[in-house]
Amino acid sequence: MEWRDLGFSGLRVPVIGMGTWQTFDVYGKEDQAARRRLVTEALDQSIRFLDTSPMYGEAERVLGTTLTGRRDRAIVATKVWSHDITEGHGQIDRALLYFEDRIDLYQVHNLVRWQDYLPVFERMKAHGTIRAFGVTHYQPSAFAELMAIVRSEPIDTIQIPYNPFERAVEREVLPAAAERGLGVIVMRPFAEGDLLYQSPPGSAIRPFRRFGCFTWPQVLLKWILSDPRVSVVIPATRDVHHLRENAAAGDGPWFGPAERAEVIALAQRYCR
Repeated sequence: MEWRDLGFSGLRVPVIGMGTWQTFDVYGKEDQAARRRLVTEALDQSIRFLDTSPMYGEAERVLGTTLTGRRDRAIVATKVWSHDITEGHGQIDRALLYFEDRIDLYQVHNLVRWQDYLPVFERMKAHGTIRAFGVTHYQPSAFAELMAIVRSEPIDTIQIPYNPFERAVEREVLPAAAERGLGVIVMRPFAEGDLLYQSPPGSAIRPFRRFGCFTWPQVLLKWILSDPRVSVVIPATRDVHHLRENAAAGDGPWFGPAERAEVIALAQRYCR
Protein backbone atom coordinates (compact mmCIF):
# COMPACT_ATOMS: atom_id res chain seq x y z
CA MET A 1 0.00 0.00 0.00
CA GLU A 2 0.98 3.63 -0.29
CA TRP A 3 1.51 4.98 3.20
CA ARG A 4 0.29 8.36 2.03
CA ASP A 5 -3.13 6.72 1.76
CA LEU A 6 -3.16 6.62 5.56
CA GLY A 7 -2.69 10.35 5.78
CA PHE A 8 1.08 10.76 5.56
CA SER A 9 0.86 13.41 2.85
CA GLY A 10 3.20 16.23 3.76
CA LEU A 11 5.07 14.17 6.37
CA ARG A 12 8.52 12.70 6.10
CA VAL A 13 8.58 9.03 5.17
CA PRO A 14 9.80 6.83 6.86
CA VAL A 15 8.03 7.99 9.98
CA ILE A 16 8.53 8.14 13.73
CA GLY A 17 5.34 7.08 15.48
CA MET A 18 4.54 6.36 19.11
CA GLY A 19 3.50 3.15 20.86
CA THR A 20 1.40 2.98 24.03
CA TRP A 21 2.38 -0.37 25.55
CA GLN A 22 2.94 0.07 29.33
CA THR A 23 3.07 3.86 29.05
CA PHE A 24 -0.68 4.56 28.56
CA ASP A 25 -2.08 1.94 30.93
CA VAL A 26 -3.10 4.51 33.54
CA TYR A 27 -6.28 5.35 35.49
CA GLY A 28 -6.03 8.53 37.56
CA LYS A 29 -7.00 11.96 36.26
CA GLU A 30 -3.50 13.35 36.77
CA ASP A 31 -1.85 10.50 34.83
CA GLN A 32 -4.41 10.75 32.04
CA ALA A 33 -3.88 14.52 31.83
CA ALA A 34 -0.14 13.88 31.51
CA ARG A 35 -0.80 11.53 28.61
CA ARG A 36 -2.90 14.19 26.91
CA ARG A 37 0.02 16.62 27.21
CA LEU A 38 2.32 13.94 25.78
CA VAL A 39 0.02 13.43 22.79
CA THR A 40 -0.16 17.21 22.31
CA GLU A 41 3.62 17.31 22.09
CA ALA A 42 3.66 14.31 19.76
CA LEU A 43 1.24 15.96 17.36
CA ASP A 44 3.18 19.21 17.54
CA GLN A 45 6.33 17.25 16.63
CA SER A 46 4.51 15.70 13.62
CA ILE A 47 4.33 12.33 15.38
CA ARG A 48 0.88 11.36 14.19
CA PHE A 49 1.01 7.57 13.94
CA LEU A 50 -0.21 6.28 17.33
CA ASP A 51 -0.34 2.55 17.98
CA THR A 52 -2.32 0.80 20.72
CA SER A 53 -4.17 -2.41 21.58
CA PRO A 54 -6.78 -3.80 23.98
CA MET A 55 -3.93 -6.04 25.18
CA TYR A 56 -2.34 -2.95 26.76
CA GLY A 57 -4.78 -2.54 29.64
CA GLU A 58 -6.33 0.94 29.65
CA ALA A 59 -4.07 2.25 26.89
CA GLU A 60 -6.61 2.13 24.07
CA ARG A 61 -9.25 3.97 26.08
CA VAL A 62 -6.76 6.52 27.41
CA LEU A 63 -5.38 7.23 23.94
CA GLY A 64 -8.93 7.82 22.74
CA THR A 65 -9.56 10.40 25.47
CA THR A 66 -6.32 12.24 24.61
CA LEU A 67 -7.56 12.69 21.04
CA THR A 68 -10.89 14.25 21.97
CA GLY A 69 -11.35 17.32 19.80
CA ARG A 70 -8.41 16.50 17.52
CA ARG A 71 -9.02 13.02 16.20
CA ASP A 72 -8.37 14.18 12.63
CA ARG A 73 -4.77 15.05 13.49
CA ALA A 74 -3.87 11.44 14.38
CA ILE A 75 -3.36 8.23 12.45
CA VAL A 76 -4.69 5.60 14.85
CA ALA A 77 -3.53 1.99 14.66
CA THR A 78 -5.14 -0.49 17.02
CA LYS A 79 -5.69 -4.24 17.21
CA VAL A 80 -8.11 -7.00 18.01
CA TRP A 81 -6.86 -9.60 20.46
CA SER A 82 -9.16 -12.37 21.60
CA HIS A 83 -9.65 -16.08 21.01
CA ASP A 84 -13.32 -15.46 21.81
CA ILE A 85 -14.97 -14.08 18.66
CA THR A 86 -17.76 -12.44 20.65
CA GLU A 87 -15.21 -10.61 22.78
CA GLY A 88 -13.24 -9.74 19.66
CA HIS A 89 -16.27 -8.04 18.15
CA GLY A 90 -16.76 -6.29 21.48
CA GLN A 91 -13.20 -4.98 21.26
CA ILE A 92 -13.92 -3.64 17.78
CA ASP A 93 -17.09 -1.92 18.98
CA ARG A 94 -15.24 -0.32 21.89
CA ALA A 95 -12.38 0.85 19.68
CA LEU A 96 -14.82 2.53 17.30
CA LEU A 97 -16.37 4.27 20.30
CA TYR A 98 -12.96 5.43 21.56
CA PHE A 99 -11.84 6.73 18.16
CA GLU A 100 -14.99 8.40 16.83
CA ASP A 101 -16.23 5.54 14.63
CA ARG A 102 -13.15 5.13 12.49
CA ILE A 103 -9.82 3.34 12.70
CA ASP A 104 -7.00 4.16 10.31
CA LEU A 105 -5.24 0.82 10.67
CA TYR A 106 -6.75 -2.29 12.28
CA GLN A 107 -4.43 -5.21 13.05
CA VAL A 108 -4.77 -8.77 14.30
CA HIS A 109 -2.62 -8.83 17.42
CA ASN A 110 -0.15 -11.75 17.45
CA LEU A 111 -2.10 -13.53 14.68
CA VAL A 112 -4.83 -14.56 17.13
CA ARG A 113 -7.62 -16.14 15.04
CA TRP A 114 -6.56 -14.14 12.03
CA GLN A 115 -8.60 -16.39 9.72
CA ASP A 116 -11.74 -15.08 11.44
CA TYR A 117 -10.79 -11.43 11.86
CA LEU A 118 -9.27 -10.60 8.47
CA PRO A 119 -12.59 -11.08 6.64
CA VAL A 120 -14.19 -8.74 9.19
CA PHE A 121 -11.52 -6.15 8.44
CA GLU A 122 -12.05 -6.58 4.70
CA ARG A 123 -15.74 -5.74 5.12
CA MET A 124 -14.95 -2.78 7.38
CA LYS A 125 -12.47 -1.45 4.84
CA ALA A 126 -15.01 -1.82 2.02
CA HIS A 127 -17.51 0.17 4.10
CA GLY A 128 -14.94 2.88 4.91
CA THR A 129 -14.89 2.23 8.66
CA ILE A 130 -11.19 1.41 8.51
CA ARG A 131 -8.61 2.50 5.96
CA ALA A 132 -6.16 -0.41 6.13
CA PHE A 133 -5.59 -3.66 7.98
CA GLY A 134 -2.75 -5.98 8.84
CA VAL A 135 -1.23 -8.48 11.26
CA THR A 136 1.39 -8.43 14.00
CA HIS A 137 3.69 -10.82 15.81
CA TYR A 138 6.83 -10.55 17.90
CA GLN A 139 8.16 -14.13 17.99
CA PRO A 140 10.38 -15.59 15.25
CA SER A 141 8.62 -18.93 15.79
CA ALA A 142 5.48 -17.31 14.30
CA PHE A 143 7.18 -15.81 11.25
CA ALA A 144 6.46 -18.81 9.02
CA GLU A 145 2.74 -18.30 9.60
CA LEU A 146 3.19 -14.56 9.16
CA MET A 147 4.91 -15.18 5.83
CA ALA A 148 2.05 -17.39 4.66
CA ILE A 149 -0.36 -14.53 5.38
CA VAL A 150 1.86 -12.03 3.58
CA ARG A 151 1.85 -14.24 0.50
CA SER A 152 -1.84 -15.15 0.46
CA GLU A 153 -3.99 -12.52 2.20
CA PRO A 154 -4.94 -8.99 1.07
CA ILE A 155 -3.34 -7.27 4.04
CA ASP A 156 -1.84 -3.79 3.91
CA THR A 157 0.70 -3.92 6.76
CA ILE A 158 2.73 -6.07 9.10
CA GLN A 159 4.08 -5.14 12.52
CA ILE A 160 7.24 -6.89 13.68
CA PRO A 161 10.22 -6.40 16.07
CA TYR A 162 13.40 -5.10 14.50
CA ASN A 163 16.56 -3.79 16.18
CA PRO A 164 20.27 -4.70 16.30
CA PHE A 165 19.48 -7.57 18.70
CA GLU A 166 16.40 -8.86 16.85
CA ARG A 167 17.15 -9.21 13.15
CA ALA A 168 15.31 -12.42 12.22
CA VAL A 169 12.95 -10.43 9.97
CA GLU A 170 15.86 -9.53 7.66
CA ARG A 171 16.02 -13.04 6.20
CA GLU A 172 12.54 -13.43 4.72
CA VAL A 173 9.93 -11.18 6.30
CA LEU A 174 11.24 -7.79 5.18
CA PRO A 175 12.05 -8.96 1.63
CA ALA A 176 8.56 -10.47 1.27
CA ALA A 177 6.90 -7.33 2.63
CA ALA A 178 8.87 -5.19 0.20
CA GLU A 179 7.92 -7.47 -2.69
CA ARG A 180 4.25 -7.11 -1.78
CA GLY A 181 4.57 -3.37 -1.17
CA LEU A 182 3.31 -3.68 2.41
CA GLY A 183 3.71 -1.07 5.10
CA VAL A 184 6.14 -2.25 7.80
CA ILE A 185 5.64 -1.06 11.39
CA VAL A 186 8.54 -1.75 13.73
CA MET A 187 7.87 -2.48 17.38
CA ARG A 188 10.44 -2.99 20.16
CA PRO A 189 13.09 -0.69 18.65
CA PHE A 190 15.08 -0.85 21.88
CA ALA A 191 14.64 -4.63 22.40
CA GLU A 192 12.33 -4.00 25.37
CA GLY A 193 15.06 -1.90 27.01
CA ASP A 194 17.89 -4.41 26.58
CA LEU A 195 19.67 -1.99 24.24
CA LEU A 196 19.40 0.86 26.76
CA TYR A 197 20.53 -0.71 30.04
CA GLN A 198 24.08 0.07 28.95
CA SER A 199 25.00 2.45 26.17
CA PRO A 200 28.15 3.00 24.13
CA PRO A 201 30.33 5.89 25.36
CA GLY A 202 29.89 9.35 23.91
CA SER A 203 33.05 8.97 21.86
CA ALA A 204 31.52 5.99 20.04
CA ILE A 205 28.32 7.90 19.29
CA ARG A 206 30.06 11.12 18.19
CA PRO A 207 30.56 9.99 14.53
CA PHE A 208 26.77 9.75 14.17
CA ARG A 209 26.27 13.44 14.90
CA ARG A 210 26.59 14.24 11.23
CA PHE A 211 23.36 12.24 10.82
CA GLY A 212 21.61 14.29 13.51
CA CYS A 213 22.04 11.64 16.23
CA PHE A 214 23.29 12.84 19.61
CA THR A 215 22.04 10.00 21.83
CA TRP A 216 22.15 6.22 21.63
CA PRO A 217 18.32 5.91 21.35
CA GLN A 218 18.42 8.28 18.37
CA VAL A 219 21.12 6.14 16.76
CA LEU A 220 18.98 3.02 17.25
CA LEU A 221 15.87 4.64 15.79
CA LYS A 222 17.77 5.94 12.79
CA TRP A 223 19.33 2.49 12.29
CA ILE A 224 15.80 1.11 11.85
CA LEU A 225 14.48 3.93 9.68
CA SER A 226 17.54 3.73 7.44
CA ASP A 227 16.29 0.36 6.21
CA PRO A 228 14.22 1.39 3.16
CA ARG A 229 11.75 -1.44 3.78
CA VAL A 230 10.59 0.13 7.06
CA SER A 231 7.64 2.53 7.07
CA VAL A 232 7.12 3.43 10.74
CA VAL A 233 8.87 2.80 14.06
CA ILE A 234 6.82 3.14 17.26
CA PRO A 235 8.94 3.75 20.39
CA ALA A 236 6.85 4.14 23.52
CA THR A 237 7.59 6.82 26.10
CA ARG A 238 5.96 8.75 28.90
CA ASP A 239 8.61 11.48 28.86
CA VAL A 240 8.23 14.63 26.74
CA HIS A 241 12.00 15.12 26.49
CA HIS A 242 12.46 11.59 25.15
CA LEU A 243 9.58 12.15 22.76
CA ARG A 244 11.34 15.18 21.27
CA GLU A 245 14.58 13.21 20.95
CA ASN A 246 12.70 10.41 19.19
CA ALA A 247 11.09 12.86 16.78
CA ALA A 248 14.48 14.32 15.83
CA ALA A 249 15.66 10.88 14.71
CA GLY A 250 13.01 10.85 12.01
CA ASP A 251 14.85 13.31 9.78
CA GLY A 252 17.53 12.44 7.23
CA PRO A 253 20.27 11.98 6.30
CA TRP A 254 20.07 8.22 6.67
CA PHE A 255 22.71 5.66 7.56
CA GLY A 256 24.42 3.70 4.82
CA PRO A 257 25.54 0.06 5.10
CA ALA A 258 28.76 0.99 6.91
CA GLU A 259 26.98 3.01 9.59
CA ARG A 260 24.35 0.32 10.09
CA ALA A 261 27.09 -2.30 10.52
CA GLU A 262 28.85 -0.08 13.04
CA VAL A 263 25.65 0.26 15.12
CA ILE A 264 25.32 -3.53 15.25
CA ALA A 265 28.96 -3.80 16.37
CA LEU A 266 28.44 -1.18 19.09
CA ALA A 267 25.32 -2.92 20.35
CA GLN A 268 27.13 -6.24 20.54
CA ARG A 269 30.12 -4.72 22.31
CA TYR A 270 28.43 -2.46 24.88
CA CYS A 271 24.84 -3.63 25.34
CA ARG A 272 25.15 -7.38 25.82
